[in-house]
Amino acid sequence: MELPHGLGHLTYSTLVHPGDTWEEMKASLHKYGPAVKQAISPDSPFAVALRLSAQAAGLLAGDDEERRELREFLDEQSLYLLTANAFPYGPFKGGLVKERVFEPDWTTEDRVRYTLNVAEVLADLVPIGVQPSIQTAPLAFRPNVSGPAYIEAFSRNVLRVVAGLVDVERRTGRTVKLALEPEPWCFLATTPETVAYFEEYLYSAAGAATLAQLAELSLAQAHGALRRHLGVVFDICHQAVEFEDIPASIELYAASGIPIFKLQEAAALWVPEVTADVVSELERYADTIYLTQTTQRRDGELQRFLNIEDAVAAWRADPNPCEWRTHFHVPVFLDDLGPFRTTRFAIEDALRVHAAAPVSDHLEIETYTWDVLPPHLKDADITTYVTRELDWVQQTLADRSKP
Repeated sequence: MELPHGLGHLTYSTLVHPGDTWEEMKASLHKYGPAVKQAISPDSPFAVALRLSAQAAGLLAGDDEERRELREFLDEQSLYLLTANAFPYGPFKGGLVKERVFEPDWTTEDRVRYTLNVAEVLADLVPIGVQPSIQTAPLAFRPNVSGPAYIEAFSRNVLRVVAGLVDVERRTGRTVKLALEPEPWCFLATTPETVAYFEEYLYSAAGAATLAQLAELSLAQAHGALRRHLGVVFDICHQAVEFEDIPASIELYAASGIPIFKLQEAAALWVPEVTADVVSELERYADTIYLTQTTQRRDGELQRFLNIEDAVAAWRADPNPCEWRTHFHVPVFLDDLGPFRTTRFAIEDALRVHAAAPVSDHLEIETYTWDVLPPHLKDADITTYVTRELDWVQQTLADRSKP
């Protein structure tokens, strides 16, 4: 839905629902879309953030009739397509995911073709006046990045997709935006790393020259196209796990001229003080199909673990005082989880900045872990939880918009 006072469009990620194939995503959209819309926005259109796997994107891009049916459904239900999650290429539910979520990475032709299929779908289905965003992976899982040739390979592929988005704009008049999403343990993990990469490889003179050649643009046009079509997703959970000062990170993007195409409201687990009792309680979050990247702060120094069980093992070998933040998305309206807390404070910081001067025109709640949340956190159904999250973000923004 479109928020008042120029604060952008607010939605939630349908990554929370079954959607590994188009058939599953279509069923989830029909089941949950109207229900959430009725609960949160009964009298005005509601925005959809559509999870599209490679299978779903390929099917929709190649099937005019299927897209027509989707368009009619959205219109009938007063829903409108705003953004697409094209991060997980394949299965994301029901089986082990872990670091496979980053595959195929941006060095591959599969990732290029997948992303361009999503762009074609969005350009055909979004309403006039909406500039849709594509959320995508942070280039590669960091341990796989073998050297400069690897970086050059995925950088060129990103520029190839931007050239494809320029072509989409020429043909359809629709501006589709590609948003890279930094995440712990990836090539793009922190805000300073991401800014440095953009400046060296994408927004650089060399990046503009490559795009100019690929898209048949002048250098000046290429620089403009890069900033129009290429930016970032700012996932508040990810940057909180990296112990970033959220307002300072947002300001760094603004000062560097890198647009935040999507501001994602997501909360992580936060353990202000690690103790034996807390460690025992945390282990109920370790048995999950997803990565649980954990950052430890001890004596002012950061240490990063790929999964929470790795942090637990290290702490038991050396049980000294420290603080943990873990990449495990929990409902954004929660702050206190009993033995530990959440990084909801980071969302509040971001929304305070956004209320004063809008950061992005796409706001999206991304709590996709419903299926693996411990039972004590699931006292309602998905629709109720999603509605509570949307209500909480709206109210928090309203509170911070008051003089």
